[in-house]
Amino acid sequence: MNYFSSDFKLGILGGGQLGKMILAETRKFDIQTYILDPSKEAPSQFGATQFFIGSLMDFDTVYQFGKMVNLLTIEIENVNLDALDKLEAEGLPVFPSPKTLRMIQNKGKQKDFYVENNIPTSPHQRFVDLNDLKKSIEKDELVFPFVWKCAQFGYDGNGVKIVRSAIDLVNLPDVECIAEQMVPFKNELAVIVARSVSGEVKTYPVVEMEFHPEANQVEYVICPARIDDKVAQKASDIALQVSQAFSHIGLLAVEMFQTADDEILVNEVAPRPHNSGHYSIEASYTSQFENHLRAILNLPLGNTASKVAGIMVNLVGEEGFSGQVVYENIEKIMAIDGVTPHIYGKRETRPFRKMGHVTIVNENMTEARKIAEEVKNSIRVIS
Repeated sequence: MNYFSSDFKLGILGGGQLGKMILAETRKFDIQTYILDPSKEAPSQFGATQFFIGSLMDFDTVYQFGKMVNLLTIEIENVNLDALDKLEAEGLPVFPSPKTLRMIQNKGKQKDFYVENNIPTSPHQRFVDLNDLKKSIEKDELVFPFVWKCAQFGYDGNGVKIVRSAIDLVNLPDVECIAEQMVPFKNELAVIVARSVSGEVKTYPVVEMEFHPEANQVEYVICPARIDDKVAQKASDIALQVSQAFSHIGLLAVEMFQTADDEILVNEVAPRPHNSGHYSIEASYTSQFENHLRAILNLPLGNTASKVAGIMVNLVGEEGFSGQVVYENIEKIMAIDGVTPHIYGKRETRPFRKMGHVTIVNENMTEARKIAEEVKNSIRVIS
């Protein structure tokens, strides 16, 4: 198949920042791209060959979009799977497959899948709605504290809450959900696995995530993780086991906990490029976005090793600011060696909205971490 400078059309469902960063790679290879997104302001509107506005959850919209392209991929999981089933049945390659997406889209099904496949994960219970969960507490079948997660449509700290007492139940939405046992962990880790159509598999180095205490959003992604080699090996092995079980094609980001006694538990996965791999644009031989393309187009996978230590800082809207975005002190951080900002193209900021990220690369991890702190404290996303 000739993908380059040809009539081949790659379709991408979702036009957010992940789509935008995939487009940097399709443009490098001169591959035609069609993008579908509900927002006319989507970050991917400028980089695609053709940009279409429409709902990703509407059967007809997704089906008709799929009929225009030669291969379909996603940058967000919340898409109409029935339309993808039909397109796949009619012969359109869809990666990741709707079958894989079905298991991942619902967090309850995803957790059950780990248990069924002997993948280590924290104990959990599934509930049809909030009332069902409350009954379970009344019968002492569920005890505080626990982690509440909505089963579908949660993202980046939305749809996740630590429930310590009955008071914390008050503002929870009445939806299908799961309750997970609290895990005393010392690190949150992630491994990105690339798997091609023909079954070639590569993993990126284990990264470590430092979280914002209130927003439940990642503040820093650090590669390589500052952990023991044996723990890193165990995390990589488990990520490969998860990838094998889902038999996904493309990228799979596997988020994990390293417990106090160095066990590795799988938290959740994302079958697409992921926040934990953004550092790879500057720090790796092959970025996660390029390897996603290589995997779904069945091209040889690129080298996933890092050239240098890389740290990513998320740029999120500052609290108390909404409106036309201003990146304060961006020149100041750009004056520092090894610092590259990525601006996603969202004109409107609001508190904790992901607006961009900054990568810091350095031969020395300690130095990189110091610069990351300086970047974090200098740049402000305000209006």
